Amino acid sequence: MLKTAEYVSLGHPDKVADFITSYLLDQLLQNTPQLKYAVEVMIKDNTVVLGGEISGSVSLPNVEETVKSALREIGYDERYASIWGDKAININKIHIINLIGVQSAEILQGVTQDGWGDQGVFVGYACQGEESMPAELVTARKLNNALYEKAKTSDNLGLDIKTQITLDETGHIHTAIVAVPMLKEEDLTAFIIHVLGQRPDKIIVNGTGAYTVHSSVADCGITGRKLACDFYSTACPVGGGSPWTKDASKADLTLNLYARYLAKQYLADNDECFVYLSACIGQSRLPSAVVKTVKNGIAVSKELNITESPQEIMHLLHLDKPIFTTLCKKGLMFI
Repeated sequence: MLKTAEYVSLGHPDKVADFITSYLLDQLLQNTPQLKYAVEVMIKDNTVVLGGEISGSVSLPNVEETVKSALREIGYDERYASIWGDKAININKIHIINLIGVQSAEILQGVTQDGWGDQGVFVGYACQGEESMPAELVTARKLNNALYEKAKTSDNLGLDIKTQITLDETGHIHTAIVAVPMLKEEDLTAFIIHVLGQRPDKIIVNGTGAYTVHSSVADCGITGRKLACDFYSTACPVGGGSPWTKDASKADLTLNLYARYLAKQYLADNDECFVYLSACIGQSRLPSAVVKTVKNGIAVSKELNITESPQEIMHLLHLDKPIFTTLCKKGLMFI
């Protein structure tokens, strides 16, 4: 049976959107550790739209420079703009539309009583193998990260990169697909084979034949659209919403990560482990928590007794610190 997974770089416009909101959250947490935050980002061409809610003051006088700092960290800096011009996002032309408002007092009331900031269902997964993740996703990520690092120092390769890997039942790479911007054609075959440690049966680079216009100039970027890449590809259902646009009081972030933490704990010598959690807004106690292990095709399920409060889980996972750009950069499920 063939298994396929895709991964995208931090330079992909959807991930740029994820990173900007994570970066802004970290900056605000430096001065307001108890900040409550839910901010979405849309980026098209050189316009960045911020929309959502935060607790406290919504006056963000340095928001444009904060967005630019996030872009520089990704690699979309002044040097990049001088190379690519209007073919990619241009840091010299950034325009901000700020639609951030104040968080609902009713939601804040429930959160300050150590309840969850949202309701929802969440799924964690772990399997045997490298990083306890599906091999096809690990491989797509490995190739993507290598190409991204190469592109950051290149005058020819761009940062908006997608990789897709198909493995056969033996773990051999059936197909490797790469989309990477190029100003002029560059043969990446040897590089791809070196990174993967084997020669795929088929390598496809830039399937349309040309790829120069990229990032938010070619594609509108919106937060939360790459969840299959951020989580487990097709190996497991995706629970909750996007983890990148919220502080740790929101279950979309914390309980997705906690479910992954529990799945790794319960994996042991099983082939796979799934953890299913649910939350109620304003309440600390989880309505349901179930673990399912699979070994040799046989599934066994049991209920879990989760007694930890939201604050205790946040502390366990170090989510009471400004680490959200690190989570977004490395990948939530690879931490």
